[in-house]
Amino acid sequence: MSALPLAPVELAKSYLLLNHGPVTLVSSAAGGRRNVMAAAWAMPLDFNPAKVAVVIDKATLSRELIEASGEFVLNLPCRAIAAQVLAAGSLSGRDLPAGDDKLGHCGLAAEPGRAVAAPLLAGCVGWLECRVIPEAHNQQAYDLFIGEVVAAWADPAVFADGRWNFPDADRHTIHYRAGGHFFATGEAFSLPAGSADD
Repeated sequence: MSALPLAPVELAKSYLLLNHGPVTLVSSAAGGRRNVMAAAWAMPLDFNPAKVAVVIDKATLSRELIEASGEFVLNLPCRAIAAQVLAAGSLSGRDLPAGDDKLGHCGLAAEPGRAVAAPLLAGCVGWLECRVIPEAHNQQAYDLFIGEVVAAWADPAVFADGRWNFPDADRHTIHYRAGGHFFATGEAFSLPAGSADD
């Protein structure tokens, strides 16, 4: 049984997990190794089939593992684990001694993915399990990976019925500004349908 609060998100609606631009933690696994990296440059790309785009630099261990496995997970961390996000974004898996696990080094717990081998990270409020759609030119020229979302999950206390509802300050998604500074996703408000001037 999962310790993560996983409720399925309809794939055609999974773009709603990313469309407000939060920081993501990209997890990967291949050949008995696993890694995590922070990425602010991830976005929804399409909804049928559901696709995402993410920039993954050639020099990273994550890139090596993703190219080997053809899979990754976009994990949506919340304010409660901002320190772990900063650690994951400040350290390369290549700089750790052989056999040292970056997830553990950064204080991140994980469970195996349900549809891919890459891990699902604890302390997150959304998870998109992805398989790489090979686009060699984009990957080599721009470090841009396109992934088809094959499973999507959310913490039902935070995301349900296609809407975010942040019940407390620690479970807001986060946005990175640079230099160790973040924003938490802000106050929600709605306008009645048809309220825009024509």
